Amino acid sequence: MEIITNSERETEQLGERLAQKLPDGAVVAMYGGLGAGKTAFVRGMARGMGIDMRVSSPTFTMVNEYLGARELFHFDMYRLGSAVDLFDIGWQDYLGRGGVCVVEWSENVAEAFDGSEIKVEITKLSETSRKIEIEGAELC
Repeated sequence: MEIITNSERETEQLGERLAQKLPDGAVVAMYGGLGAGKTAFVRGMARGMGIDMRVSSPTFTMVNEYLGARELFHFDMYRLGSAVDLFDIGWQDYLGRGGVCVVEWSENVAEAFDGSEIKVEITKLSETSRKIEIEGAELC
């Protein structure tokens, strides 16, 4: 499915809609360049999961945990070189906790995925517009 959003708010709303459809334990692999809107999308996901916490990019911490009605684990793999690094920070443990795992810069750890993940690719079209492609989940 491909959707065009025309503001950061619309990108967040799309993330919110997706999160409401996701089962616990889902893995979301995110793709998109710097400034594409990945973190805005995750902010919306958190809201859709009943999480009332400030969501920011975990670039330096590698993973942020958000707890609310459900659990969201937000990974940023920008600085990692391979899936080995992801496993070193406890990837298997996070998967075992049953929360939703969202991974930004998934291309850096592609070998960590088993094919069941939901893929979200965000392309910046202009300062406000984004093309968002979602594979593996329906919003209807």
